Amino acid sequence: MSGLSGSRAIRRGVLVLVLVAVAVAVVVFVRGGSDPEAQAKRPDRDWCTPGTPRTALCPNNKKFDAKEFATHGNAFECVYFANQADAQAVLRSDPRDPNHLDDGGGVACRGLPEPRDIEPVAVARGAECGPGATRSALCPQPDRAFDARYFLRYGNDAYDCRDFASQADAQAVLRFAPTDPNRLDGDKKGIACPELPAPKDVKPVRRGTP
Repeated sequence: MSGLSGSRAIRRGVLVLVLVAVAVAVVVFVRGGSDPEAQAKRPDRDWCTPGTPRTALCPNNKKFDAKEFATHGNAFECVYFANQADAQAVLRSDPRDPNHLDDGGGVACRGLPEPRDIEPVAVARGAECGPGATRSALCPQPDRAFDARYFLRYGNDAYDCRDFASQADAQAVLRFAPTDPNRLDGDKKGIACPELPAPKDVKPVRRGTP
């Protein structure tokens, strides 16, 4: 009898597993399955209705009005936006930058994903250059300290040649990180931003694996 009871228990367990698998399959099918295009058309959350502004919580929504995010003081941080281009649009709508989105050089939230808009805003927060700001195109004073790590803090391709005060500074960043995450050495000859002004450092860097 115990063997018969055990067999029944096993059959019941298998039946339960099958029913669970079927339920999961139905849910996946209803929500668009594994088709990336179908998933992309779905709201990311139940509250992401068609009229909800595009944000990091609702990155697929189409509505986005930059001015809505520039009239509430310091209310929105970079993590709030779905992509870098949206954050840049907010900075462009009010160059005074009440949300403090500008990472330097008139470019907002460099660490956010694509799509990107890295065309600098002409005047961002008064182009502040405090005593602790590293030397850059925005703060080009020769006697100002330079920290190559400043230009590596946001990962891949966050800074361009135009962000540097001189070729030697760009070369220092390439020398510090030969994998060149900012793509300063386009022809891969070991010399960053050769078109930038002096001072120059044209001793080639041995390139690392990208």
